[in-house]
Amino acid sequence: MNTWVFLRGLTRETRHWGDFPEIFRRAIPDAAVVALDLPGNGRLNGVTSPTRVEELAERARDELARLGVSRPCHLLAMSLGAMVAVEWAARHPREISGAVLINTSLAPFSPVFRRLKPANYPALLRLALFGASSCGWEETILRLTTRLVTTPDAVVAAWVACRNENPVSRDNALRQLLAAARYRAPRARPAPPLLLLASRRDALVDARCSRDLARRWHCALAEHPHAGHDLPLDDGPWVAARIREWLEHEAGAVSRCAPTGSFPLPADPARGL
Repeated sequence: MNTWVFLRGLTRETRHWGDFPEIFRRAIPDAAVVALDLPGNGRLNGVTSPTRVEELAERARDELARLGVSRPCHLLAMSLGAMVAVEWAARHPREISGAVLINTSLAPFSPVFRRLKPANYPALLRLALFGASSCGWEETILRLTTRLVTTPDAVVAAWVACRNENPVSRDNALRQLLAAARYRAPRARPAPPLLLLASRRDALVDARCSRDLARRWHCALAEHPHAGHDLPLDDGPWVAARIREWLEHEAGAVSRCAPTGSFPLPADPARGL
């Protein structure tokens, strides 16, 4: 069994993965999935969120140890969770077998107007200043983060239930936002193999953030031509298939005694690679 640790983003919790963990297990049968909540979110909503990604990474390690999960493990993460994954892999490379980063954006590699597209500022500012009902809040988040969801009412209802059961305080949301805004990734690429997945129609984060990072760190990149920011929700089977191919590619690279993570995935326009 290979352990995969899933990390979500700003104010999101493990249940926001939806049915993706099951999709992932079907594609990668030997995977044991462990979804972690970051402090302040989900089951840990009563905990004060750290204001630095470095501490978030250490707290995630502590939670994994508390659960009795051994390492090394793989990481699959998006948004703020991807920053945590980068820091974890950089600080403790022997604990990480590889990491998949979804629609991430990192300073100092991308400017702020690509890390969060300016068209989103008014909607996000309204939510921050004036708030909204649980339904209104989640409808806005769904609109900003997805492109291909076919059952939006069901998704919003599930998210509202999460919000009502484990509400994230405004203070913790701001603390997580501060952690993301102040984080600076290491210029040198972390040692574990990396796969970047990006959505060309991401309304929040410019796909060029992933492209620039892949070029600077010389790691594999696959792009979905139609999906939005929440790529696992928009097209979970595509995500799982790209990861399976990457794992097979990495295994082949190791068997040839080649440096892991140094080979791009084969181009396939029909799959958006």
